[in-house]
Amino acid sequence: MAIDLKDVAARARRYGHLVLMMRHAKTESSHAGGDAKRELTDKGLKQAKAIARALSGMDLVPDRIACSSARRAEHTLERMLRTFGDAPHVDYRRNLYDQGLSSVFDELSTTKPKVHSLMIIGHEPTISMACQWIADPEEPAFDELNLGLSPASVVILGADEPIAAWREHGAHIVAVLKPKHLP
Repeated sequence: MAIDLKDVAARARRYGHLVLMMRHAKTESSHAGGDAKRELTDKGLKQAKAIARALSGMDLVPDRIACSSARRAEHTLERMLRTFGDAPHVDYRRNLYDQGLSSVFDELSTTKPKVHSLMIIGHEPTISMACQWIADPEEPAFDELNLGLSPASVVILGADEPIAAWREHGAHIVAVLKPKHLP
């Protein structure tokens, strides 16, 4: 079932500020260098490219990206930046790999008001749990977050307040994008 990207773009434009919460793309199951060194599979490379094209096509290239320092997250972002170009300001954060929810909330709370769209690329279950905390539980897509996010999924959250002012259940779920649902 394909998602209507024009509809998603129109819904996103209703909000003054957006947060795009992404789980890294599909990875190899293990790596000799340990978990933090796992690489993307060929499927993961394709997923990252498809998501980047979809976001770019909807004019949703983020102003700023905070990315986990784990190789699979960095590799996901590298693939996406081929489509995004050099417009987003990028920060690599070790704490997005090893400090869980508090690291996501730190990113949100320190986001400057001039940033209208922030992307966070991280890991499960942290990303879906953070979305559950941020999103209004009355949103129709909220239950999808209970199942966790598949690789390369992106939850687009919107609100009118600057991102640093977002509070529990204060944002709306614009869409949950999954590579398999892209046209």
